[in-house]
Amino acid sequence: MTETSTSPTAGTPPTAGTGPAATTGPAALAADAGLIGAAVAAAGRGMIDRETVAEVVTLCAVAGEHLLVVGAPGTAKSEAVRRVAGQLGGRYFEYLLGRFTEPNELFGPVDLRRLREGRVEFETAGMLPEADIAFLDEVFLGSTAVLNTLLGLLNERVFRRGGTVLASPLRVCVGAANHLPDDPALAAFADRFLARVFVEPVADARLEELLEAGRRPAAAPARPGDLLGAVDRLAAAARDCDLDEVTPLLGAALRRLRGAGVPVSDRRAVRSQKLVAAAAVLDGRSTASARDLWVLPLIAPTADTQTLARDTLADLIEKAANRSLVHAAEELSRSTAARAERLARTGTALLTEHRGLPAGRDSRLRLEAALREIDAGFDPADLPAALAGIRAELVAAVAPS
Repeated sequence: MTETSTSPTAGTPPTAGTGPAATTGPAALAADAGLIGAAVAAAGRGMIDRETVAEVVTLCAVAGEHLLVVGAPGTAKSEAVRRVAGQLGGRYFEYLLGRFTEPNELFGPVDLRRLREGRVEFETAGMLPEADIAFLDEVFLGSTAVLNTLLGLLNERVFRRGGTVLASPLRVCVGAANHLPDDPALAAFADRFLARVFVEPVADARLEELLEAGRRPAAAPARPGDLLGAVDRLAAAARDCDLDEVTPLLGAALRRLRGAGVPVSDRRAVRSQKLVAAAAVLDGRSTASARDLWVLPLIAPTADTQTLARDTLADLIEKAANRSLVHAAEELSRSTAARAERLARTGTALLTEHRGLPAGRDSRLRLEAALREIDAGFDPADLPAALAGIRAELVAAVAPS
């Protein structure tokens, strides 16, 4: 049964597991970032060209912001979110909205015991108000009653309906849609989702990978239910992240975006700092830098303006990278540093898998493909030291025995 609760600070996600006992030093921060990085990598493994979605869900969970994923039906939007939720643990809520979806289907039914006492309260157990991670498909099809209630929950992390006032533990809500709404009222609701990811069907060149991945069963979560504490500690670290060094660069980047025609409201400009701070702590740092500005294209409202934002900021994000979110950092920045991080992660994973294969099974083709990508992306003289070491191991692994 739902109890009335004191409201948390508006717009601030819960901080279970934080506080003095959970204060993180540099080593603890790096350890939590490594745990979450490994979990999100496991979530994305076997998903072709959807690793960025999984990583941005995680970024938003640490930032305390919400994500909108836009793409055609059948592009694995829900699967990516489901896998991240399975890795991070906690209570997960998923629902497909329609024109006739009733608020009770999302927020819970009237509590009949309380109703007999003359009080209108709602039973929220197992419903959206008590979820840690939520996915709402076709989010713009919800009725006015659904969207108005949802708006308060997203903005304040508080569920208010009838006599029920409940502080929600929601870390991130992911809304999905086939396309952006044309209705101005819905566009205003969409603006509550700070980050946006646009997905396309898997490219023809990767169809064989897609078919092969589709034949493999999805791996079970490696550590279900025990990583939300790490997420919360990183979220607390993000709120305390030192942004002084990056503020002039961030201001210059936002001016440049507006000058190029990318609409950035004052609200979204201020909230973009939360993504920058989350990127920094997920990279294991308590001070943000230019390395974290790759997140800025996420706040652009359309696929076209995201591309424009990335091109406009090319020189500011040319050194961007992230050790935990390697695919998202590379896709949104196109930087060589981010590419090196991603190739190093991919090469290490392939080498580990290769060594553990049963006798008689040959994975040389995948190792050779990784080698070709490294050689195509970097001149030998420009190869980062860490990636050079992994390349040497790949060469040794594919050499005839």
